Amino acid sequence: MKVLINCEFTGRVRDAFAALGHDAWSCDYLPTESPGKHIQADFRSVVQDSWDFVGYHYECRVMANSGVRWLYEKPGRWQELDEAAEIFNLTLRDTRPGYSENSQMHKHAVQRIDRPKDQIIQPWYHGDPFFKKTYLWLRDIPFLEDSNRLVPPKKGTEEYKKWSAVWYASPGPERWKNRSRTFPGVAAAIANQWSDIKRKAA
Repeated sequence: MKVLINCEFTGRVRDAFAALGHDAWSCDYLPTESPGKHIQADFRSVVQDSWDFVGYHYECRVMANSGVRWLYEKPGRWQELDEAAEIFNLTLRDTRPGYSENSQMHKHAVQRIDRPKDQIIQPWYHGDPFFKKTYLWLRDIPFLEDSNRLVPPKKGTEEYKKWSAVWYASPGPERWKNRSRTFPGVAAAIANQWSDIKRKAA
């Protein structure tokens, strides 16, 4: 299966598909962080090529619930939101098997996209001890099933703080990158559960 994972600089989902023998590529403005097949470009320039499965991890700072305050404090943010939502809608309009992924959106973003999310997942559903609510929009594929569901710690404990590391990441130029990374367990679940989707649909 020929796979394209868009907006992915880490290569984690790409590599998970490649490990199963698929012709897997990633695409992002940034260079890939791990060796592999990578296209450094705007995904819109390559997504119309021949792909059997297409995933989108469109960068979500403007639409993310964590950044809603900037709509009222940063000039031009509403226009950025409109532009981001329209690009995200392009991912939802893809007709090939695959998915679009984004973090929890604020209500203004939700109002601007074509359809509601299909599923919510967490890293700890797949063996990664972290909190990071993630939305999935699915195209001709089943829900992602839990692969290694952990028991989350109680609020207020030290362990809970460790699981919340994504949200407590230190400020700085790399913060957004660290918060946007797909966890290894999630990447493995995506590849393991959806890698045969074309064959199953045939």
